[in-house]
Amino acid sequence: MSNVYEIAVLVGSLRKASINRKVALALAELAPANLKLNIVEIGDLPLYNEDIDGESPPAAYSTFRQQVSSSDAVLFVTPEYNRSVPAPLKNAIDVGSRPYGKSAWNGKPGAVISVSPGAVGGFGANHNIRQSMVFLNVPCMQQPEAYLGGAGSAFDETGKLSESVRPFLQKFIDAYAQWVEQHKKQ
Repeated sequence: MSNVYEIAVLVGSLRKASINRKVALALAELAPANLKLNIVEIGDLPLYNEDIDGESPPAAYSTFRQQVSSSDAVLFVTPEYNRSVPAPLKNAIDVGSRPYGKSAWNGKPGAVISVSPGAVGGFGANHNIRQSMVFLNVPCMQQPEAYLGGAGSAFDETGKLSESVRPFLQKFIDAYAQWVEQHKKQ
């Protein structure tokens, strides 16, 4: 039997009813038995400021860093704002990367799925996150790439995942489980 890996899931949208949060929860339900997905909340993180990140950093920074550090891998589920990463998610990436030399992200296998009601599926945000992860030494899954466009129809009025989207998400989360297993054995 394989290990069970704790996955820190960061959702780029702060709205309680966001499509991205719904996708994160759907991925948690579809995940194989070797993954346990846990959403790590980012909405209460103060904007990163080195002046307040000294010997006694804000409690929110410390809690967030501990949650990411104690996870085995990371998964980003994000919309795209103005062809880039939503500010709260970029802030979380920055908070987790500090203090310099003590990044909470270091070496954790990662993946990105971008979710948008638009046709492009959050391509810009997806690749902006990947760019940051290269610097932070997070090996991001290359295939399958995951851009969920037209996501407004991914769930019905009761919140049930569309049967047309389910195979796409299943393929993604199954590939990610293999990615995590492969990189955690190295």
